[in-house]
Amino acid sequence: MSTSSLSITDLSTANLDDLRQALLDLLCEVAYKEGDFTLSSGKKSDYYINGKQVTLHAQGGLMVARLLLNMLPVGTVAVGGLTLGADPMVSAISIVGAYENKPVTPLIIRKEAKGHGTRAYIEGPTLPAGSAIAIIEDVVTTGASALKAVERLRDAGYVVNDILALVDRQQGGEELYEKEGLSFKPIFTIEEVKANWRAQR
Repeated sequence: MSTSSLSITDLSTANLDDLRQALLDLLCEVAYKEGDFTLSSGKKSDYYINGKQVTLHAQGGLMVARLLLNMLPVGTVAVGGLTLGADPMVSAISIVGAYENKPVTPLIIRKEAKGHGTRAYIEGPTLPAGSAIAIIEDVVTTGASALKAVERLRDAGYVVNDILALVDRQQGGEELYEKEGLSFKPIFTIEEVKANWRAQR
């Protein structure tokens, strides 16, 4: 199932297993590279993955949204995430949810409070206290950024127990979330991405 030959209609109706493989192929094509890289943390890495190359891709965004929408726990009323990585994902999930009659509210969490007006951390509709919200991430490394989003939403009176991601780099995120009592489900692990990338060479 090649993404280049698929229309948006195809992607809207494809079964989730086919969709997952098509997304993995796209991820390897546009977002994953091997070489010598310095990460934002200053650490060296022999690979680099830029999730925004997929989440800001029209077909990629649709595939990510359909898969994550179907991974949301029952009772989830909203999805949120720390800007900037989560922004296209929460918007896409909300739009796909509207089309699939599974409404979900998108929320964007600022890294710093807005410097004017209400000085809010959270952008989006105000929901009833106790609303169940799932955190969305593109690429999870240590897990710290998603945890910030969890704290902001809990401080606002919401219930947050779940984190979903496009890719888990398997560098401590899952362990951090487990320690904090959070459920974590990525669409892919980095090992799956590496294996598929090498199979395509």
